[in-house]
Amino acid sequence: MFFIAPGPLTFDLFAQGLDSRMLTWLTIVVAGTALAGLLGQLPGCEPAPYIIRFTEDRPNPLYRRICYTTAWGEVVAFAVLNVTGLVHAILTGEWRLRQLYDYGYFPIAGTMWLLGALGLLPRVKPSTAGEGHERRYFYGSVWAVAVAQPSLWLMWRLLPQSMAGDVVKLVVFVGILSAVGWGARLGLFPRTRPIVPGELAVSD
Repeated sequence: MFFIAPGPLTFDLFAQGLDSRMLTWLTIVVAGTALAGLLGQLPGCEPAPYIIRFTEDRPNPLYRRICYTTAWGEVVAFAVLNVTGLVHAILTGEWRLRQLYDYGYFPIAGTMWLLGALGLLPRVKPSTAGEGHERRYFYGSVWAVAVAQPSLWLMWRLLPQSMAGDVVKLVVFVGILSAVGWGARLGLFPRTRPIVPGELAVSD
């Protein structure tokens, strides 16, 4: 998630491939996350499981709040900008997605990061008490965007940049977001099943 955090550079990565900027950033991210992992300061890298029961009222460590907040910003920004870019292309006949990323990515992602810093997003609250349900919203959103985004990239490569082609892209993209979101609501994807009070986290 840290690798794709600089949205405009990530757009260039999908459009043009890996360049020196992203290679440098990848090196920094790998080094930083490797060190954090060794120190047990990444979700899932703790010396022992931090959350045993998802309904426990325990302090939510800062590293978890930072990681999940970062991911929320990307999930929302990528989905909103792609839908906006497709609608703009359909209405005007012009493909301006790169410009939208330049001007819109950090305001959108930054707003989510601010909400996360204030503890107002699922999984980034001061307490872990509600994570039995909150994790469903997080992973459901991640699954939806993680499936829809590569699908849109593939359609962008294969389909013509015409009104008809852009309509297909928009319908499929929104359809994937909706279908995967609904599947996550039903608990059909990993980590989207609700954890009820008293149930151990390891049961998932």
